[in-house]
Amino acid sequence: MKRSWRATCSVFGCSGSNASLHRLPSSDDVKSKWVEFIYKGNIPETLGKNVLVCAKHFTPDCFINLGQFEAGLAARLYLKVGAVPSIHLENACTCEELAKVRHVACQTDTPPVRTVSTQLSITTLRPHYQSKGIQTQFCPDVGVHTAYPLMSSTPIKRVSKRPRLELEEEQQQQDPLEGISCSTIEEPLDSTYDPADSISTLTEPADVTLESSKPAHKTATYIVYENCLLELFEKCPICQRVSDVQTRRVGTFLSVLQQCPHCEFSRKWNSQPVIGSTPVGNLQLSVAVYATGASFFKLEKIFRAMQLKMPHYDTFRRHARMYIEPAIVHSWKTAQDGMLQQLSQQQNIVLGGDMRADSPGHSAKFGSYTVMDLRTSTIIDLQLVQSNEVRGSNNMEKEGLKRSLDMLRAHAVTFDSIVTDRHPQVQKFLREANITHYYDVWHIEKGLSKKILKISQSKDCEKLQKWVPSIKNHIYWTAASSSSGQERVAKWTSILNHIQDIHTHEDPVFPKCLHPQRTSKDKTKWLKAGTPAFCRLEKVLTNKRILKDIAKLSPHHQTSSLEAFHSVILRFAPKNVVFPFLGMLCRLYLAALHFNENTGRPQATTAAGEPVFQVNCPKYKKGLFSAKPVKEEPTFHYLDSLLDLIFEEVVVDPAPYVDEVLKISIPEDLTAQFDKPDKLELIASYVSRFNRGQV
Repeated sequence: MKRSWRATCSVFGCSGSNASLHRLPSSDDVKSKWVEFIYKGNIPETLGKNVLVCAKHFTPDCFINLGQFEAGLAARLYLKVGAVPSIHLENACTCEELAKVRHVACQTDTPPVRTVSTQLSITTLRPHYQSKGIQTQFCPDVGVHTAYPLMSSTPIKRVSKRPRLELEEEQQQQDPLEGISCSTIEEPLDSTYDPADSISTLTEPADVTLESSKPAHKTATYIVYENCLLELFEKCPICQRVSDVQTRRVGTFLSVLQQCPHCEFSRKWNSQPVIGSTPVGNLQLSVAVYATGASFFKLEKIFRAMQLKMPHYDTFRRHARMYIEPAIVHSWKTAQDGMLQQLSQQQNIVLGGDMRADSPGHSAKFGSYTVMDLRTSTIIDLQLVQSNEVRGSNNMEKEGLKRSLDMLRAHAVTFDSIVTDRHPQVQKFLREANITHYYDVWHIEKGLSKKILKISQSKDCEKLQKWVPSIKNHIYWTAASSSSGQERVAKWTSILNHIQDIHTHEDPVFPKCLHPQRTSKDKTKWLKAGTPAFCRLEKVLTNKRILKDIAKLSPHHQTSSLEAFHSVILRFAPKNVVFPFLGMLCRLYLAALHFNENTGRPQATTAAGEPVFQVNCPKYKKGLFSAKPVKEEPTFHYLDSLLDLIFEEVVVDPAPYVDEVLKISIPEDLTAQFDKPDKLELIASYVSRFNRGQV
């Protein structure tokens, strides 16, 4: 009849065991000694398959890994070949696995398992899973896959199909070892096997549970040196002899295969999880480089200096094309739709618009037009225009504004006015569209200041240098204190009387100065009518175009926030780097997401609650110092959301996000209108300009 372990151990009065159970060996001589020991001469006619012996009945020298087991480095005890139980116990054993292997008629409950300390990886004994991205059994993302050997027979191994990692296309010339595929090896059914003995031994169960619940891209990462890492795989944890170790690198991903030629122990360890066929670390590095505006080539130099491994540029571009750029477009479109829906329900909206060229001068390839809600300093639209779309870079600003206004009308957004610079084409377009148009004060003040400073360098005009700050203040005061264009012109022209120490004016709109009457101590600062300095200044300030533009000064909102946004773009798309159309557009979207998140940052304060300032001395002030408020540190929540979107949605199913990118109209390249010659012909005709013949 078949006997369970509980029936077998009743001979010794055991109700438990130490840590593992051991089956009868296959050798007839040793098997007979085991049976004689168990049944003490009362051997039944038929022995069942589940005749097991507790480890408590063996002496310490019967085990080959007792030291490793007691140190927590092994999950089960392994018997030496020919080991025979010899210890009869008076008291009960304490093995939790006993009741798990019992007769079907046994009504005894399974006792709880215990957790012991170990130095193995926290996912060493995790069950295998099958990746959706490959048609093969794959090892756990992080951890060790262990196959324990048979004591008296060869282990049965089932080798799965090798998964094709996406970065196998890279040429890893610095890694001479061949790639190692991950195989799923079945547990051997030997004298030490117990189906219930599959307990993961964890060092700190509470911390491990918390860490394992984190997504892969939010797990802490470290720099590990190769020689320190391979020390963990030098010796076999079973027999303590030198193992064969093979490594395979794919970008930042490292796979280590340890095989023992003596006891046939094997395990495979991966340095990072794999999503589908993409190592998480490689994709995470690509996202971090792209989304923070860093340069891949500069980062490559840093990694090379530190001997850090990283993916190739082709892999970075593939990640950008398949995952990163579709996620950026989706993130911006989602955020923009929310802003436009709110704006469609509001009134008294004041817009600001300005264009930024991708390169200095008049030969720009791209022009990005930005539309901002000046009440909240929030970017609500970005339009990227390529020069060959509008027959030259001079026409890009008008086209960008036109596209933005069409988009706002399509979303039922109405606005009261728009503030821009004095671009002639923009002026005409808005005038014909009957849109209230204001000019930014800083753009006009900057032009006037340059002209006055240039005049002040001439002979007999040195006095004008003292009046430059006052004229700057006057133009800002004129714009902020006036309610109509006529009042702005009257206040502006009053400066010509004021610099002569005359404070009553003939214009009835502004008959006299508003400042209190006071006596000047420096009589030499005033200008006199008819002098060269006064005549040249009067010509600049009363220019016909200047008076026309002064009447359209913006009274409340300016485009200084737009200029600040243009400086943010430089972090994501520097002007000395050439980007393709879609790459430039995505970097503009990233800059807008970063700017909108941090546009309302308050001023930083000290521990005592006092506002923080820093001493500033810009070049244009020529040695004059000023205090500048310091804002709090910027946040990067948009980057966290982008990482979550990529790893949780885009990587799983990129098709809908890629389709959204395909809807973007990308113009043909500037060189498409020319016939490209054969490269070999160009090389053959190449002659240095210093070696050309005489004309």
